[in-house]
Amino acid sequence: MECSVEERERKLEEVKKRIIIAKLPLHESATNLVFGKGNSCANIMIIGEAAGANEDLQGLPFVGAAGKQLDNFLHMINLCIDDVYIANILKYRPPDNRNPNDEEIRTHTPFLIEQIKIIKPKIILTLGNFSTKFVLGGFSVEGMKKIEGITSLHGKPVEKELDGTKFLVIPMYHPAATLYKRSLTQELEKDFLMVKQILEK
Repeated sequence: MECSVEERERKLEEVKKRIIIAKLPLHESATNLVFGKGNSCANIMIIGEAAGANEDLQGLPFVGAAGKQLDNFLHMINLCIDDVYIANILKYRPPDNRNPNDEEIRTHTPFLIEQIKIIKPKIILTLGNFSTKFVLGGFSVEGMKKIEGITSLHGKPVEKELDGTKFLVIPMYHPAATLYKRSLTQELEKDFLMVKQILEK
């Protein structure tokens, strides 16, 4: 069945409008809503944690240094932003890039779940601890607490389901981590090459 870009874009725009109306925690301290970007008919969805300073200014996810790293990894496996859809756990930037708290995750993620339902990806790449724990923890804050950290989970695909739609989750280190710990670059390269192998099958 052919994907209707117009229909999905319309539904995503409706979700975006409802986020603005909801006045979620963090909206007052943020410059812009950071909703998502990319191909609404993509087979791959990438989920990060939250916006950084550049993302907050531009209102788009992964446009700073970590975004450039992500672009490099995607290009390495012959993909670009037009081949994926990218969103975050949080829709607004936490002050000073601090970690999200439970209440913020609980109030922001219902909108992320709606994005997943609209995109219907076949593969979800979760970048870092928070997105990995949220998706593998059954899309709940409570479930997150039962999931191990990214160090032990990265590169290990897990099949999940959301409202009858099945997809493969591939946990990965966040590209930002490679900026502070260069040794993780090789680990991320391995995991992205595994994604390439899965796509080729």
